[in-house]
Amino acid sequence: MDAAHGDDDEDASHIRQAQREVARATPDTAKVCLVVLTMLAVLAALSAAATIVLPLLLALVLNLLLAPAKRLLTRLHLPGTAAALVLITVLFALLVGVGAAISVPASQWVARAPAGVVKLQQELGALRKPIAFLRKAFDQVHHALDQGGQPAEKGVQKVAVQQSSDMGDFGLSVLQGTQAAVGQALMVAVLLFFLLAGGGSLLRRLVEIVPGFGDKRRVVEVAIEIENNISAYLFTITAMNLLVGVANGLQMWAQGLPDALLWGTAAFLLNYIPILGPLTGVMLFFFVGLFSTDGIWWALLPPAIYLAIHVAEGEVITPMLLARRFTLNPVLVIVSLFFFHWLWGVTGALLSVPLLSILKIVCDAVPALTPLGHMLGGPPESRGGEVAAE
Repeated sequence: MDAAHGDDDEDASHIRQAQREVARATPDTAKVCLVVLTMLAVLAALSAAATIVLPLLLALVLNLLLAPAKRLLTRLHLPGTAAALVLITVLFALLVGVGAAISVPASQWVARAPAGVVKLQQELGALRKPIAFLRKAFDQVHHALDQGGQPAEKGVQKVAVQQSSDMGDFGLSVLQGTQAAVGQALMVAVLLFFLLAGGGSLLRRLVEIVPGFGDKRRVVEVAIEIENNISAYLFTITAMNLLVGVANGLQMWAQGLPDALLWGTAAFLLNYIPILGPLTGVMLFFFVGLFSTDGIWWALLPPAIYLAIHVAEGEVITPMLLARRFTLNPVLVIVSLFFFHWLWGVTGALLSVPLLSILKIVCDAVPALTPLGHMLGGPPESRGGEVAAE
């Protein structure tokens, strides 16, 4: 009861502070228009500079995630540069190892996807006609794209030449995509190294130019509070997503289904995307069960266990660990998901909730941004209905 009363007092204090900040703000049409134009210009710049902005954001998020580990290594009398090198080496070695382990099974499952449509038709007889209609439509679109709008008069020979050209184009696109991914990874590694090794110097330079001892102390306190809260949030979310991935990998292994590491990794990554990620996971695990088991009822077991694990993690464990200060408004969560996916694709969708959570933590720590932080928070009507950022 005392803890609940303390939470209510803290919420009331935040609301009063937000109301005071709103009362001090005087609307100005010219300023509002200027702000809107500035936001549009920023969006255009972020979209155009995605190749630079995305590695920087990934490096910043990873820096905050690895900050506790770096502090632990420095307490063990390891120099900051050496600690940064150790953390980056371990992180990228882990990523490369997991990527190499799942790349071959993933490509095999992608190659099996067309055959899976046929089995899906056989298992789901009631939906056979709609699936056949969709498959025919996809074939027609693919045929039209292959032919480029020209009638096929050469028969089999022309099709064979076209397939060879398509395979060459596909191989070239894969090679270009691999080169781009390697370049982005190197950029993230370099930025992350300098952030881990010398990120503290930026704060010291900022404190030096702030006038007054009280202001300097406030800047340091706010910076430490923001870093600690964001690091705690990112570490908690990553740890819980890792446990979700391990649990789903184990359940696939226990059922004798192939490539448990691949599906555990997929569950780990999908758990960073709210709402759409778990829905995608349920469908993915259903199709894996359908292709790997006999009968529709056995195919429902993997997605059912996946859903139970997600509900236990997302609705019980993670909200309990993060507490109310890390809750986010579910409407803004889904809006940010669609927005960042539109802006930066799949990488933006993965970063949407961490970026929104970082924004809320910064707003809660800066008095002038308290109203925005209050809007980003979860609904105050019911404790059980709040959605933790996940």
